[in-house]
Amino acid sequence: MSDIQRVAEQYIAVWNETDADKRRRLIAEVFTEDAAYTDPLGAVTGHDGVDGFIAGAQAQFAGLTFSLPAAPDAHHDIARFQWYLGPEGAEEPLAIGFDVITVEDGRIKQVLGFLDKMPG
Repeated sequence: MSDIQRVAEQYIAVWNETDADKRRRLIAEVFTEDAAYTDPLGAVTGHDGVDGFIAGAQAQFAGLTFSLPAAPDAHHDIARFQWYLGPEGAEEPLAIGFDVITVEDGRIKQVLGFLDKMPG
C-alpha cells in the first residue's frame, strides 16, 4: 500500500470515528498540529478545529459512513480523491465529495474539499 493510500484511508477513518477520544487520537496521528481544512461549509485550523468540524458533520449525518470509491491520484506531496457518504452498503451514496490533500512527513497539512452532491 502506498503512503498516500494509507493517509487517505486514515483520513476516512477519522471522519468515521464517532468515539470522541479515539477520534482525537486519530486526528493527532493523521493531521499536523497546524493543519488547515477548507470546504464550502467552513474553514478550520488545528486539531481542535478539525475535530469540531468533523463532530458537527457527524451530528448532521448521524449513522452514515464515509468511504473511498477509488484509489487516490497523487504526485509529490499532493493527492486528490473522491469520497462517498451514505448508509453502509448502500448502492448510491447520499453525498459525494472530492478532496485535495497536502501531506508533510506522512501527515495531512492541508485539505481542500469540494462537494459534488449533497442531500437536499
